[in-house]
Amino acid sequence: MVGDCFRHPRLAAIYDPLDPDRGDLDAYLSMVDEFEARRVLDIGCGTGVFALLLADRGVEVVGVDPAQASVDVACAKPRSGRVRWICGDATNLPPLQADLATMTANVAQEIVDRQTWQETLSGIRGALRPGGRLIFETRDPAARAWEEWTREKSWRVTEVSGVGSVESWVRVTEVSGPLVSFRWTYRFAADGQMLTSDSTLRFREREEVAQDLKAQGYVVDEVRDAPDRPGREFVFLARRP
Repeated sequence: MVGDCFRHPRLAAIYDPLDPDRGDLDAYLSMVDEFEARRVLDIGCGTGVFALLLADRGVEVVGVDPAQASVDVACAKPRSGRVRWICGDATNLPPLQADLATMTANVAQEIVDRQTWQETLSGIRGALRPGGRLIFETRDPAARAWEEWTREKSWRVTEVSGVGSVESWVRVTEVSGPLVSFRWTYRFAADGQMLTSDSTLRFREREEVAQDLKAQGYVVDEVRDAPDRPGREFVFLARRP
């Protein structure tokens, strides 16, 4: 479930300052180079950080996200006109003939409904050229990452230019099988407003993901480790034959 932090205009506007370290994207940039991708589909592009990094490297990029507030932030950034932005999901994409499609960070896990997940994989496959690749990460359930999502470990105060101090923290609200729900809370010092963002992630087993990909006509070429979270995530490299 896509969190309100991506949909609420005030929260979308501070998303980047609250999460400025995007070193997790380095591995994806390297894979774009590794596979010599010149046309990339960035699914769940959010505020456009990865899409614009690619555009800076001369890559043709299509960014897709269902949260209009986040797409608006992306469109307002310098040189955003070099990216084609689509507000929507990946279940009904045009035949883009993309060399590579990505779902970075939590994007794949935010698709919690099984039918929507299957339709998403199918939609992406249709947007890839023959031989094109889908690359995404998903957390290993065995690492139980959610046990670290507490107020004590996450609380911080961030100074945001033009906004002022923003206090934020997260806590888990429910764990039900593979579904983990959590709530981020944000307090704006300037006016005292408090906003919350509820999200749910689905933690899929490695074999489950592999079977889902094969069912939608992909070949799973490799499953790598995530350099920024070694031993805690699966990075799937799948290919449209």
